[in-house]
Amino acid sequence: MSERPEYRTALVTGASRGVGAEIVRSLVAEGLDVWALARPSDALDALAAETGCHAVAADLNDDAATDAALAGLDIDVLVNNAGVISAVKPFVDLTGSEADAMLNLNLRAPLRVTGALLPGMISRRQGHIFAITSIFGPYSGPNMAVYCATKAAIRSFCACLRMDIAGTGIRVTEIAPGRTETGIYLDAFGGDSQALDEKLFSNYRTLQPQDVAEALMAALRLPARADANIIELSPTDQAAGGMVFAERGV
Repeated sequence: MSERPEYRTALVTGASRGVGAEIVRSLVAEGLDVWALARPSDALDALAAETGCHAVAADLNDDAATDAALAGLDIDVLVNNAGVISAVKPFVDLTGSEADAMLNLNLRAPLRVTGALLPGMISRRQGHIFAITSIFGPYSGPNMAVYCATKAAIRSFCACLRMDIAGTGIRVTEIAPGRTETGIYLDAFGGDSQALDEKLFSNYRTLQPQDVAEALMAALRLPARADANIIELSPTDQAAGGMVFAERGV
């Protein structure tokens, strides 16, 4: 069989801005009925007015609110996109609250959301689960220990999940973007968008949110027999890898 799956519904987390908002726009344009989940904001309301998606105002750090938001939803396409970089600093300088923010939103939340929606996919014998991770998952970076750990953990989760659900018709795709011009670093820059732009974006040719959305749509449009397991999407000018070698006595 070469037919594409007949997906009807989708849910995108972290949907109010950046990559999440672009994915919502792309899925709506594809004809899916889309639920856009994010913390309450004018941006979320504006996205719903623009696209016709269902605005789901909920904080993924709140288990009760998350459970209530997901209750009764039959979702065919799940996009675990919400994430945070609460700080960029050596691990020894990281506060407990900064580490917990990344562990909760980047790791715990997607596991909880997937666990809530997966049984329905299994019963319908179709679905597509996406995890928007980071190039910092497979390729480590300094001052990003906890963030890298969360993204590496999601890669491992996706690999194991594929084995658990093999034969159910459900696909699992991880998309690991390199530097993308979004506000995910904004917390680490104290909310200073100008400083963020000067440090990470203005002098570089970075990915744009729509690039990630296009990669997702390419995987979604594959025939039912095919699954793009991992997509590492980097800026043309960025090369990941390398090593750190401290001088003797440092």
